[in-house]
Order: sequence, then C-alpha cells, then structure tokens
Amino acid sequence: MSHSDDQPPTVAETRCQELVELLNYHNKQYYLLDSPEIPDAEYDRLFHELKTLEQQYPSLLKPSSPTQRVGAQPLSEFDTVSHQMPMLSLDNAFSEEDLLAFDKRIKDRLKISLEESIEYTCEPKFDGIAVSLMYRDGILVRGATRGDGLQGEDITQNIRTIGSIPLVLQGINIPPVLEVRGEIFMPKKGFNALNQRAAKRGEKTFVNPRNAAAGSLRQLDPAVTARRPLMMCAYSVGYVEGELPSCHSKILALLESWGLIISTELGIAGNIGACLKYYQALEERRSELSYDIDGIVFKVNAIDLQQALGFVSRAPRWAIAHKFPAQEEITLLKDVEFQVGRTGAITPVARLEPVFVGGVTVTNATLHNRDEIERLGVCIGDKVIIRRAGDVIPQIVRVVPNDNNANVSAKIVFPDHCPVCGSAVETLENEVVARCSGGLICEAQRKEAIKHFASRQAMDIDGLGDKLVEQLVDEGLVREVADLFSLQHNDVAKLERMGEKSAANLLAAIKTSKNTSLPRFLFALGIREVGQTTARNLASHFGRLEAIERADLESLQTVPDVGPIVAHFVADFFQQANNQTAIEALREAGVTWAEGQAVSQDQLPLRGKTFVLTGSLELMTRDEAKEQLLALGAKVAGSVSKKTNYVVAGPGAGSKLSKAESLGIPVMDELAFVAFIKAPSSL
Repeated sequence: MSHSDDQPPTVAETRCQELVELLNYHNKQYYLLDSPEIPDAEYDRLFHELKTLEQQYPSLLKPSSPTQRVGAQPLSEFDTVSHQMPMLSLDNAFSEEDLLAFDKRIKDRLKISLEESIEYTCEPKFDGIAVSLMYRDGILVRGATRGDGLQGEDITQNIRTIGSIPLVLQGINIPPVLEVRGEIFMPKKGFNALNQRAAKRGEKTFVNPRNAAAGSLRQLDPAVTARRPLMMCAYSVGYVEGELPSCHSKILALLESWGLIISTELGIAGNIGACLKYYQALEERRSELSYDIDGIVFKVNAIDLQQALGFVSRAPRWAIAHKFPAQEEITLLKDVEFQVGRTGAITPVARLEPVFVGGVTVTNATLHNRDEIERLGVCIGDKVIIRRAGDVIPQIVRVVPNDNNANVSAKIVFPDHCPVCGSAVETLENEVVARCSGGLICEAQRKEAIKHFASRQAMDIDGLGDKLVEQLVDEGLVREVADLFSLQHNDVAKLERMGEKSAANLLAAIKTSKNTSLPRFLFALGIREVGQTTARNLASHFGRLEAIERADLESLQTVPDVGPIVAHFVADFFQQANNQTAIEALREAGVTWAEGQAVSQDQLPLRGKTFVLTGSLELMTRDEAKEQLLALGAKVAGSVSKKTNYVVAGPGAGSKLSKAESLGIPVMDELAFVAFIKAPSSL
C-alpha cells in the first residue's frame, strides 16, 4: 500500500518525531553537557534513518530538523539585517585602578556609599565573534553578526551548521520572541587540527583561533562552515517579548536550561574586591583553558540596577571588560636563526628587539617554516607585530606596513644544508617543513634521539632520564646510541648526582635492555612517522629486520597504517649508510631481538577487539600486558565504552571496572588474562 507525500502513515510521523527528539537530546548531551551517551556510529545511524524518512515523506521535513543544519545553497553575498536592540560594545579596564573607578562611578550614579557592596557576574571574555540569535516560539529563525552594532550580516545558514547552537529550544516558559547574544569561537584543539589539515594540503593556515572563527563564519558556502570546529557561548539576551528573571546570572541559567551553552567559568562576586580575585585566579589558569580569552567581563547582576544605570554613547554603564596584559606588541626583527629538532625539522627563529608582551619580556619568536616566512612577507630589519597567547611560543603575526624600512631590510634565506652537521636539507612534496637528512649523525638531533631511544616505549632503559642523557653527551661519553652499551662504571659514577649504587643500577638496566623485541627496536630508531603501532605492524608483516631493510616502496605500502609518505621515510632511513652503520654498531654491542615469520594482520587472533587495563598487575607490568595485546592485534583503550570487548582488572580497579559491569562487558582477572594470552582463540 502506498502513501502520498502529504499524508505519511502515522507510524512514520511518530518515528520521525521520536528521531528529532532523540537527536536533539544527544546533541545536548554532546555539546552542552560534554557527556555523550552513544557512539558516533549510532548517532549517524539515527541521523540517516531520519533523513531517509524525510526524503520519503517530504511533508515531515521541518526547518528545525537536525538534518537541516547543512544543506543550503551557497550565497552570492550576505544580506544586511537591523538589530532591534543595538549590540553595544564594552568599555575597557586595563588596571586594578580602572576597575575600582568603574565601581565608584556606578555607586556615584546610584547614589549609594562606597562602603556598600554591589553584586557582579564574572565571565571570561571569549576571543571570538559576537553574534545574535533570534528565536520565535523556541525555533531559531535568524543568526546575525554584530556588525556596527546597529546592523549586521545575516549568517543564518552558517549559524545552523554549528552543533552547539540549538535549532529548537527545549524546556518551559520560553518567550515567544527571544534574542540570544553570544560569542562564537574556535577551541584551541580544533584550531590546531584545522591548521594541521590545511598545512598538509598546502593551504593557507590561520594566524589564530579568532581569525579562524571569523573566516569560518563569513563563508558564503555553509558546507565550509560546517566543517569548521566552531562553538558558541551565550552571554546575554537582547530583544525579548516575555518575562525573564530579575538578575543576569539567573537569565543565563535559564538559557542553559533551554539548551544553550553558557560559560562553565561563570562566577558571582559580592563586591569589587571579589571581582579582582576572580580576575587574578582566572588569569593564572588562562593557558589551561581549552579556548582563548583576552579578559574578564564584569556586569552588575541586578537587572533593575542595570536599567537605572543605563547607557553612555555605545556602551552600557553597568558592564566593563577588564583586559589581560597586551598580547600583541610591535618590535624589530633583528635576525633569524635556524634550529634543528629531534626529527631534523629546521625551524626559523626570529631574534627580536626585547619587548614586554603578555606579562613577559619576549626576545624570540617562531616563524614556523619557509611558507610562513613567504606568507608574512617578512624580512630582517622589519618592524613586526608579535603575539603571545598564554604559554604558547610567541609568533610573528604580521609586518607593520609603511614602516619605510625597505632600504635596511634583508631577505630571509632558508639554508640548503643543516646549520649543525652540514647534511643536505630536504623538503618533500606536499610538505611545508624542511628537515636535515643527517639522521643519527646530526649533533643537534643527538640528545633527543638518545632520549627517544632509551624511553620506556622504546628500549626501556630504566634510570636513563633526560638530564642524564644530556650529561653523557655533554661529557663526550656518548656520541651515538651504541655508545650507551660500552659505558663503564667509573664514567657514570663521576657524573652529577650519580653514586656507586646509581651507576651500577643504570649499567644493569642498559644490559637488560639489550634483549628487546623487533617492534621496540624499530620504534627506538626514531624513523619519521613510525610510532609504536606502525613499528609493530612492520615487524608483524615482515617478520625480520633484513626484510624491512630490503623492502621497496610498493611492498612497504602493503603494511597496514603505512602509506606513501611513511613508506618513503622507512625506505629512505634504511638506505642511508650512516643509519646502517648505527644499526650494525648496535648489533655488535649485543643488542638482540626475537625475529619470526611474517604474519598478516588478518591472521592476528585479536584483530578488531578492544581491551581496557585497570588496576595493578602483579605478574607483569601494565606496559607488558599492553604490548602482548597489541602483538596479537588488539587495541588497548584508556577508557571503557560500549565498544570495549574485554576489561582486565587487577587489584585497585575502580570506576572503569564499575562501568564495565554496568555495561555488561566481560571482565577477567590477571590469572585469567595470562591464560587467555596463551590461547587467545579460546574466547
């Protein structure tokens, strides 16, 4: 029996409504509460089911449906919209004195004594883009930029793609007309990932998260905006038809109950002194936040006092932004030096005329790579603007235009040879980073290469920490990794903070590390892009080191997790004579590993299974247990979810064990695990 599009069957209509409510609920859990209850695959399945129903019965499709976040046609330009209430800017305070003067002005205008207290709300000032969201009967009907405060651009199509912005408000007592104002920003993690993807594709990267957010919001194609990791935090309301609470903090709490995100750092201060303490406390934690802020916004909490205070010019009298110390300043680029990292990456470092910015005196800034130098168009002798965000390494943002320095500026020349060892500098196609090809022979890479070689996941030399490695290299006792295995007791005992017993323990650990595994040895060599998983896959696939050394690019790419770039790095590493010499020296020093037959990933008995280890193990270390599982093809996760297949629980197991039991996931103790490892096909 067929149904017309205008009259879908009741069961389809009911299911469609269920799916809309379910997806909106899970959107809230994900974006608002940061507590997803279902895996992404399940969300995608529900989304696909809803989309199929709406395609089958178009009359079921509503503008508020989660499927309508993306899908609009690109615009030729943005329309201009007028704000029913102006979107005002804020006056700024740059010092404690400025903030105390703000408090005094308020009390003078309200005709109250300086001894009386006024309650303020305290909110981080997000470094993003101010927007206005208009809801009618709880449904999002318009999104606009702040613009000049009176008029902005209609960016509704782009706003709808942002998952943290509800298309439909949930809850009770929602006003018929509600304008929500907030800040759209890009979290640091999303910003870094976005720039990494752009760099890999050879595209232009963004200077900072604010620029990235602004550029993303003003895309004429909403599909582009949808791919950007944007978030919105609500900080006030504008035009409203209906009743709202009598204080600002309660209004924000109500917005949160309707499905909008508000700042988790929201605070209430009983007086201006408490505001100063809030400012100092959040400034100390600023670098730990997952997003950029450039100050704190303080607002009189009581709405009736806000109304009594009113506005002056383009700013409210009842609010102020207490800005953090300047993070951008102008200085002179005096010179550029080139540093070499552990992987051989050549990084240009700008030497600057000292300048105080972001609370510290800055003399150096990163220029990242050759492409960044060309993008900036920067030369030695230019006046430049530098930016420092929290504990992030300062970077040059742009050149100061029209500085009339053309006659003294000198072009920055990238080296063709490593400034440390003289080896050729190479830049692969589609890569922006230039690297020294010297490998293990480059002195600049030596300390980091040895630290990596001795690390727990590599050769696991207990007691050989970073400071000790630096001492060994500085004293000339270790010039390459094989030298570790010829260290003498007297050499080690004379080092700083090393006694007879410590020296004996270290030499014993070095001797123990000689017997290793092929995956650990491969990882320890520090081949570019070869992490623990790739090293394990190479060892499993080829079985023997000699087979890996002889492998060509085509055969290397048959290994899981190895693509053209990684294959190039592996082949290039083993083709270099100095690396072969280093490996031979390690063999002669007594480093050995068990080799076996090549095994296909499909033949591994635990392929596709996910394990979680919790509690303490007595018969082996957690690392040893993890290594055995990985060797059998399993994945080892850090947390329990519905995707977990087994949990191994030792004494002291806590919340992970409880969650596994609540989800009905099989749990085994250490004895059962040891027996299982010996016969993994038994489960």
